[in-house]
Amino acid sequence: MKTTLAQQDARSNAPGALAGVRVIDLSRVLAGPLATQILADHGAEVLKIEPPRGDETRDFGPPFAGDSAAYFYALNRNKRAIALDLEQPEAREVLVGLLAGADVLVENFLPGTLERWGLAPQSLTERFPRLVVCRITGFGADGPLGGLPGYDAVVQAIAGLMSVNGDAGGGATRLGVPVVDLSTGLNAAIGILLALAERSRSGRGQCVDCALYDTALTLLVPQAANWFASGTEPVRLGSAHPNIAPYDKFATRTGEIFVGVSNDRQYARLCNVLQAPELASDPRFSHNRQRVANREALRAELERRLAAHDATPLCAQLMRAGVPAGAVLGVGQALSHPHATHRAMAADVGGIPCLGVPVKLSRTPASLRSAPPPFAADTRRALADAGLGDPAIDRLIAQGAVVVERRRGEPK
Repeated sequence: MKTTLAQQDARSNAPGALAGVRVIDLSRVLAGPLATQILADHGAEVLKIEPPRGDETRDFGPPFAGDSAAYFYALNRNKRAIALDLEQPEAREVLVGLLAGADVLVENFLPGTLERWGLAPQSLTERFPRLVVCRITGFGADGPLGGLPGYDAVVQAIAGLMSVNGDAGGGATRLGVPVVDLSTGLNAAIGILLALAERSRSGRGQCVDCALYDTALTLLVPQAANWFASGTEPVRLGSAHPNIAPYDKFATRTGEIFVGVSNDRQYARLCNVLQAPELASDPRFSHNRQRVANREALRAELERRLAAHDATPLCAQLMRAGVPAGAVLGVGQALSHPHATHRAMAADVGGIPCLGVPVKLSRTPASLRSAPPPFAADTRRALADAGLGDPAIDRLIAQGAVVVERRRGEPK
């Protein structure tokens, strides 16, 4: 009997590809928690250490799911949670004790914070030779912008991403999802896996440096290459592509669709479906170079013909003909699509709806084992696993070094 993707992802008793890897997660908000959630989904044991006020995303609502915002629930499944006040030396001693048994540390404090606490990443890799330390920052630790706080939208602006997003007649626009944070989280996970792979040969850990700024610049594809080659500043094209046409959003009788034609063969098929052979033979549109040069005239010709069609059946017909096309769906429509269910991308963990895992391994699949934890939910168990007895844990709680109830209202 064939195993479906949904069944594969539900095998919580199967060890993941990263089973046995122990991760200490000091990160907050998005990029770091996403990186550690990826590791956790694939079997790593992740201990999330929050500050006394908790991860900021616990308050990024409404909407809320239980005691925390839905935003927090998107990034922290499959983790255990404790809270430490790392301003206190006793809490830092607890952290060092936890690092002694860890493979990976992920942090996204402002540069200089760990150094101020005597926990500089390089010194940690010297003290714990097998430890991989991943530092996520806005702009890196040095240079003209080094050490400054970095937020997704600010970096989108500084790195040029906003300048190429938006309608041609409008202003620069923030991308609708935090693409820089998300991509940095992916890069951080890749960097950690690279360091772990190298450690299997050398036996030594190392530092992984991921900056939102660097990631944002790498997202300028193909705009950066176009600028390097031509010196011409890219312009906003709405949903269109700067190098390919027709690769754009179009109106139909019943809604908008996106048509992604990337070569002359697909263009000929599009014209055939639209019963418009004259557009295929028109010298203005015969090759991509000409279509890009005459994109506005092509758009007018296509929209005149598309106005007679209904969006969903037309897209189905185009796809069957080998022309990439899709109706423009809302988020709810996308997550309710039967294919999202088939691909196990609309999932559930502990009764909480969530996105599924996009990387599907055949032998060691990811698993959704536990919902995001309540604040400090695993304090005693995690500290006991690190060798602390109840009297020591009680003393640390009394001192405020270990925190079991959120301290709300403190400044960031």
